[in-house]
Amino acid sequence: MDAVNLHGAVEAGVNAGDVDALVALYEPDAHLLGEDGAVAVGSDAIREVWATLVSFGGRISMTTRYAVERDDIALLSNVWSFEIDGAEVASAITSEVARRQPDGTWRYVIDNPYAAAS
Repeated sequence: MDAVNLHGAVEAGVNAGDVDALVALYEPDAHLLGEDGAVAVGSDAIREVWATLVSFGGRISMTTRYAVERDDIALLSNVWSFEIDGAEVASAITSEVARRQPDGTWRYVIDNPYAAAS
């Protein structure tokens, strides 16, 4: 699996409302940054962030900007937009760092969904 597959997995998880699938995309001590700069650290805190987002019942669409892999580390970025009832309510450009796991899958180490305005 390539690191870029993380973007499709996030999109699928959000659109299915599957918080467990979303949390599984992160290392246990990963960092997820919020729009206000707050940092959710670890699985429990990351679960809360995703549970809040999926509770709105919207849909996310993501377009990969790049995914650069170097050995077991990857730098990724995508442009995303979140819609509720067909109206865009949020969008941004991400900055992400992922690590290849021993089983070949990739998990986020650092995820900043709000790195830049889209």
